[in-house]
Amino acid sequence: MDILDLIKSAFLGLVEGITEWLPISSTGHMILVEEFVKMNVSEEFWNMFLVVIQLGAILSVVVLYFHDLNPFSPSKGAEGRRATWTLWGKIILGCIPAAVIGLPLNDFMDEHFYNGYVVAVALVVYGIAFIIIENWRAHKRSERALEVRMQAPKHGRHFAGAAPVAQPADDAADFGRIARIEDISWKTAFGIGCFQVLSLVPGTSRSGSTIIGGLLLGTTRSVAAKFTFYLAIPVMFGASLLKVVKFLLGGAAMGANEWGIMIVGLVVAFVTSLLAIRWLTGFVRRHDFKVFGWYRIVLGVLVLAFFLFIGPALGLA
Repeated sequence: MDILDLIKSAFLGLVEGITEWLPISSTGHMILVEEFVKMNVSEEFWNMFLVVIQLGAILSVVVLYFHDLNPFSPSKGAEGRRATWTLWGKIILGCIPAAVIGLPLNDFMDEHFYNGYVVAVALVVYGIAFIIIENWRAHKRSERALEVRMQAPKHGRHFAGAAPVAQPADDAADFGRIARIEDISWKTAFGIGCFQVLSLVPGTSRSGSTIIGGLLLGTTRSVAAKFTFYLAIPVMFGASLLKVVKFLLGGAAMGANEWGIMIVGLVVAFVTSLLAIRWLTGFVRRHDFKVFGWYRIVLGVLVLAFFLFIGPALGLA
């Protein structure tokens, strides 16, 4: 077993575990990493490995939210179980657009769009989108706060018979009428799923596209992020299973080195994802997504510069 390949696998698992959940495009990072990290494996195994290590990332979601997603939890009553099944129904509904459109186009997109130029453009475009959306939400939040102040009685006194004006439900760090996962309607779940189709373009980011969809459709940042985690379970399990089946049907086999590479990548992606998800859920309670927008723009420029100038000069791209 090649120790160096195992170290490379661990590094790839680290990159996958972080970038899969943050809206910064795991593909954009992987396409750069691929230029520098080469393993002694077949091209078929490499292509499968890049998808299958996502299973480690997905398992972290299952572990973190097992109670929320488990309809058979003994601590849930009939109403709780019914609510969980309803949630699963919305998750499946949200996955339908990506399945219907994505499966037929999977190979075509990999063949024609998986390159540094497309990834760079997608990184920049959606980075700008995050900044614009967050600025729009901030403007709406300011308008709401102004309306409340205008309607509030002066000097803290109420007129006789007048009902006190309620303060906005959202705190200063967020804005959105859908503040709980349970409040996501079937229509909104399907709409977020439609946004997930955008992630077929490499560099868009699956989490980025669904979070943008959630924000535009009225969810808070926390709800948008959590529903994104849930949507990933069937989508990424399906994508990984498809790659494994194609690999095995192609007559390929895995030796000890390949199995070692796969296991190390999965474990590291799992552990890293646990940390990344916990960090992101805490971050979005206090901050907006603009920092990710700026990061995407910078990364997009770097990716473009690499494939236009740096790579060719180094003989890499």
